Amino acid sequence: AARRGDRIIPAPVSPPSSSPRSAAGMLCVVAGLLLAVAAGGRGSVAAGGDQESPPGSRFVCTSLPLDAAGAGCPLPPVPVHGLPPEEELKATVLQLRETVLQQKETIGNQREAIRELTGKLSSCESADGKSSGGSWKKELGKGKDTMGDLPRDPAQVIDQLSRTMQTLKDRLESLEHQLRANVSYAALPNDLREMLQRRLGDLERQLLSKVAELEDEKSLLHNETSAHRQKTESALNALLERVSELEKGNSAFKSPDEFKVSLPLRTNYLYGKIKKTLPELYAFTVCLWLRSSASPGIGTPFSYAVPGQANEIVLIEWGNNPIELLINDKVAQLPLFISDGKWHHICITWTTRDGMWEAFQDGEKLGTGENLAPWHPIKPGGVLILGQEQDTVGGRFDATQAFVGEMSQFNIWDRVLKAEDITNIANCSTNMPGNIIPWVDNNVDVFGGATKWPVETCEERLLDL
Repeated sequence: AARRGDRIIPAPVSPPSSSPRSAAGMLCVVAGLLLAVAAGGRGSVAAGGDQESPPGSRFVCTSLPLDAAGAGCPLPPVPVHGLPPEEELKATVLQLRETVLQQKETIGNQREAIRELTGKLSSCESADGKSSGGSWKKELGKGKDTMGDLPRDPAQVIDQLSRTMQTLKDRLESLEHQLRANVSYAALPNDLREMLQRRLGDLERQLLSKVAELEDEKSLLHNETSAHRQKTESALNALLERVSELEKGNSAFKSPDEFKVSLPLRTNYLYGKIKKTLPELYAFTVCLWLRSSASPGIGTPFSYAVPGQANEIVLIEWGNNPIELLINDKVAQLPLFISDGKWHHICITWTTRDGMWEAFQDGEKLGTGENLAPWHPIKPGGVLILGQEQDTVGGRFDATQAFVGEMSQFNIWDRVLKAEDITNIANCSTNMPGNIIPWVDNNVDVFGGATKWPVETCEERLLDL
């Protein structure tokens, strides 16, 4: 090796050859490098002897040419030529095996020297690192070909410090995750344990606060649920009461429709009132049972008045006039005869198309006509009165037009019933409540002395014909 200042510069080593001499030369160079490094622990090594290494000396390792190592590294003898090729190859193999064994022994010896030198090098690094800031140690740790002979770039130092801080942060987060998984952390340092305890305390306070909020929400929800439950129970109780009333018919009658309204006097204050009103109608059928012997005329069995038209629908027999049907104050005379004091079933149908009408008595069609308020729809939202003719909506009755007698089974449909349906209703073979106005007890109120009584059965009314 050539001496260059205080540095040991090993000669460059040529690429390995496949010959035994080249392999032996390479091993010899490696041994020389190891001896040079061993001598570096005590001082610089020159080609011919030892001397002390000045303070702060640095080392650079380079390769030596193969020819420069001939004096210090004896090579194995070249095999003698002239032998047969097989014998020459055997001799070469034996020499190579012997060389390999020798180099293995040499490598074993050098390993011991390397361990010793490593210990001494560590001691040197510790001693020198205190004075020089350990810069060459850092460079050696990075695996460069210098030993701290050049200062590092400040930008690289800052970058390295940033990476180090990020690494420490990641390790701290990892420790926190481990602590969450493992409750036992008594072996940790006191400062870290206190920090984690503070962190756990903060988390516990946050958890307690959240639990308190949830408890408040639960209490509020419970109160709202209780109020909603009370409202629901109240509504259910009201529905149950209503159902009970409907089941009982809210009357003393066997069935809600088995009653009649009695209007025994011709006054302007006895009447019945239907609670429901009519929708807009383009056709209708009105059927009822009635019995009257009043004269002159039976009066007004029913009337329907709307704002602006008191005579929207009226059935009336007044004085010595025949019974009449009024729609929108237009009049059609009906061929009905019902003032004999017997029960009679009457039905009247009407449609706005051409104002067609039909009149039935006791299931038989007695008359028909047209042009009765044609194309006029029945107005909705009016008042339906039994036994009186209205001059205003719901009032101003005239005693001379009042109905005298009894009536029952007053039903209204929003269509024209077939003739066979009307016949079946009249002969008691079918029961068809009106889909607009059905005859039920709780849908009829009586005023002024008018009364409700149990009605004769349908068969008894037929016998009265």
